Amino acid sequence: MATRHDTAAPPVKEGGAAPGRPPAGADTERAMKKRARLSRRWQRDMRWSPYAFVSPFFLLFLAFGLFPLLYTGWASLHQVELTAPTDMSWVGLRNYTRIFDDDFFWNAAKNTLTIGIISTVPQLLMAMGLAHILNYKLRGSTFYRVVMLAPYATSIAAASLVFVLLFGRDYGMINWALNAVGIDHVDWQNGKWPSQIAVSSIIVWRWTGYNALIYLAAMQAIPQDLYESAALDGASRWRQFLHVTLPSLRPTILFTVVVSTIGASQVFGEPLLFDANKGASGGSQHQFQTLGLYLYEQGWINQHLGRASAIAWTMFLILIVIGVVNYVISRRLRASS
Repeated sequence: MATRHDTAAPPVKEGGAAPGRPPAGADTERAMKKRARLSRRWQRDMRWSPYAFVSPFFLLFLAFGLFPLLYTGWASLHQVELTAPTDMSWVGLRNYTRIFDDDFFWNAAKNTLTIGIISTVPQLLMAMGLAHILNYKLRGSTFYRVVMLAPYATSIAAASLVFVLLFGRDYGMINWALNAVGIDHVDWQNGKWPSQIAVSSIIVWRWTGYNALIYLAAMQAIPQDLYESAALDGASRWRQFLHVTLPSLRPTILFTVVVSTIGASQVFGEPLLFDANKGASGGSQHQFQTLGLYLYEQGWINQHLGRASAIAWTMFLILIVIGVVNYVISRRLRASS
């Protein structure tokens, strides 16, 4: 009969570990290496993730912002046509001197300035008044704020076409209302000042509510203690508005003025769609042709890409001047406050 031999485990030496198991020190070392690896990964993630998140913007800006800007700057120094954009002839600053000697350029610059003033000043004044009203506790205030933003969300094409119907010479509602009070029909699309007022009204309608919400947000950030102190001193609501609200809104007012000025210098869609001839001439006599329309006319209708690029860079330099003026004024306002 076979005897059964029990196989006993080999003895464990004193201070040693059982065979088949890693020593306790190895587990600790492996855990420390894993923790260090995770820590390095976390540090890399915290360091480079923000750049990865913002990289799509910069890639799009390089492709659709910086490259076109540099290319138009290079093209403005050449004679180049839309029909052959790769055939460039060096002309230096001749495109700039030609546009500065062009009466149509100065006409467009004047129209841009007048339309900008006619649209910006009433727009900001109305926005300030609407924001002051909405700053009070009104029922349905959220509804009114949504209504204020609705024109901004409306398409430029849709808004311009509606205003073309409103300002129609024979069947427009504006002339109908003027005729009702004894004023003869106005040719809004062919007169100089009437056409500029009509184009400016489209801009005022679209952007007043947007600026009103900006003013409203700034008004709600004003401490109520200032109004309470002014009320205790006997100041009326009008004096509170003059001596408390307006001084507190100076940075916001400056911001809206600069942004509106930049937007006015780039007006394009409204006068393009308001033109009865459906062209970029800005009316039969160029009476409301802006710099944006003049650039479009030179580049895409007359096919002079070199001259159009020079106009674009001239507009860009104008915006830089506006930005510098904004910086100087804002610094003085901060120093005086």
